Amino acid sequence: MPELLLELFSEEIPAGMQRPAAEELKRRALAALEGAGLRPDRAEAYVTPRRLVLAADGLAEAQPDATEERRGPRADAPDKAIEGFLRGAGIARAQCEERDTERGRFLFAVIRRQGRPTAEVLAEILPAVIGEVSWPKSMRWGGGEARWVRPLHAILCLFDGKVVPFAFAGVESGAETRGHRFHAPETFAVTGFADYRDKLDAAYVMLDPATRRAKIETDARRLAEQEGLSLIPDAGLLDEVAGLVEWPVVLMGRMDERFLALPREVPVLAMRTHQRYFALTQPDGPSPVGFVPQGGTLAPAFITVANLAATDGGARIVAGNERVLTARLADAEYFWRIDLKTRLEDRLPALDDMVFHARLGSLGDKVRRIEALAGELAAYIPGADADDCSTAAMLAKADLVSGMVGEFPELQGLMGGYYAAAQGEREDVARAIAEHYRPQGPHDACPAAPVSLTVALADKLDTLVGFFAIGETPTGSRDPFALRRAALGVIRMVLENGARLPLTEVFHKAAAKYHRLPDLDAAQLTDFFADRLKVHLREAGVGHDLISAVFALGGEDDLVRLMARVEALKAFLASDDGTNLLVAYRRAVNIVRIEERKDGRGHDGAADPTLLVQNEERKLLDALSRADTASAEALEAEDFAAAMAAMATLRRPVDDFFDRVTVNTDEVKLRDNRLALLSRIRETLHRVADFSRIEG
Repeated sequence: MPELLLELFSEEIPAGMQRPAAEELKRRALAALEGAGLRPDRAEAYVTPRRLVLAADGLAEAQPDATEERRGPRADAPDKAIEGFLRGAGIARAQCEERDTERGRFLFAVIRRQGRPTAEVLAEILPAVIGEVSWPKSMRWGGGEARWVRPLHAILCLFDGKVVPFAFAGVESGAETRGHRFHAPETFAVTGFADYRDKLDAAYVMLDPATRRAKIETDARRLAEQEGLSLIPDAGLLDEVAGLVEWPVVLMGRMDERFLALPREVPVLAMRTHQRYFALTQPDGPSPVGFVPQGGTLAPAFITVANLAATDGGARIVAGNERVLTARLADAEYFWRIDLKTRLEDRLPALDDMVFHARLGSLGDKVRRIEALAGELAAYIPGADADDCSTAAMLAKADLVSGMVGEFPELQGLMGGYYAAAQGEREDVARAIAEHYRPQGPHDACPAAPVSLTVALADKLDTLVGFFAIGETPTGSRDPFALRRAALGVIRMVLENGARLPLTEVFHKAAAKYHRLPDLDAAQLTDFFADRLKVHLREAGVGHDLISAVFALGGEDDLVRLMARVEALKAFLASDDGTNLLVAYRRAVNIVRIEERKDGRGHDGAADPTLLVQNEERKLLDALSRADTASAEALEAEDFAAAMAAMATLRRPVDDFFDRVTVNTDEVKLRDNRLALLSRIRETLHRVADFSRIEG
């Protein structure tokens, strides 16, 4: 069946925008095609720095014929009504049918539409599809009003080998494209996707990003292995570089070995972030010193990817890249040497001139708050020395006024750790400074050393408490101060390290470090943490309802204990006893609720043992009493599995009660007593969780 080929040829598309744009083009095109009754068998999107491509095959040559039926007015309706109906349907009276219905004889218009040729439909829908592709940033050019990520030069659009004629942004569609900007800039015509792909390949353009990525990685590893070196894995950089070139040519360059004396992260960052180079390691040499997991000693070499095959084998390209890297690393070397001459504590006064937030003071104010808070939090973290925690917190932000961080902002914290180590601070203090911003995302590791953990918690808790107190809370997708990330970081640090941190108490301790801060609504902040915890656990298969069921009990702000409760509850509900007891709980609660509504009063008093006339009633009351005692003891010992086991003993007596006891008996005293017994079921189960919050 015929195929559609669409290519949008433009100036270079930023690498980070390429894949989302290709996916959106495909999604919007498929939606438009399906809306027109044209569903392809297969569709693929491709992208290079200069072209966005859609290829779809298995399209019909024309839309299917369609029949639409409309009921009109009565057959004997006034002429004006009938004429209006005919005009709206676009048919004559002779084309109508008269049919008998339950409400009388009516006119029916049966409108048969012949499917339009697919090429005609494509010419109509594609300009709208192209215009709907969204970009983080777009532009207008020339005298036109249409917007695109970069100036659009050409549109290739073929259906069944023939041009689909349309225009977008003043550019007419055609059957021609062009190859690599330098190797093959001439235009050439194509007849279909296979011809297009093959001719592009011959014109030094690899169409598929996955192919470019694989070639870069394979060639880079081969070059490194030839020199006895190893490539530092970097999936993100591979993706980015694959979006910068249409014809990747992998080259190796060198750097002066003197730069290996810099902290490892400095040359790696300069190579990766500023130059898009791949860093390499060598097998020999001293073990690297640093505050992030390392993978060998840095080698005085790098991998760069050119976008052309130079006639000199890339020698001039490599030389140019070496000069650029040398200049950047020479700057870093200068900053490193100068920064080491000033102790971190001597940099602290400069933080008073840097605003943290207009209503929350300067960075100097923040440092003084987290210094005091870290000293207090040390009491909750086994192995954390309060003096070390305070020292690390005091020095944590000092590198923000260093020359190195001014040049490489991404190294804040890390450089502070190196400077602290160089000036003789204890290793755990230096590490805490280096790690106090972590985790900076869901895939970043959490601090584990006691002092590091304490300082990182103090920093994030100070931020959360301050912004919540002044009402700067996240709303919808808006979170300008990254409070969701900060809360998730606290949650991960607490859970991954098993830190027993009473949140409400800690929130108030953090708030007390502020001066003239509005009263903090600790409950609001706790609810915020509960929501973040639900998000965090969603991927682990823990339902948000289980979190709600435990939080609803109130007074639970120890995340480690809460998670132990949730895990025990999850295991209990996965068992037959838990499933059946949940059903019985709902039945009991529903009965009580209905009867309380009828009576206009509650039935939550204690059941009278003297009014228990059936054996099943007495057994249930006895089981509830034993479960109350056992669960209370288990909860006190934080043995939540045992608490759930105590609940499991209720399954049989509850089932027997419902099987053999009539709750709504005519004897009022017996009825009220049995309703009180059902209320006791709810009360007992709510010792471990609010079962009313559990879904399913």
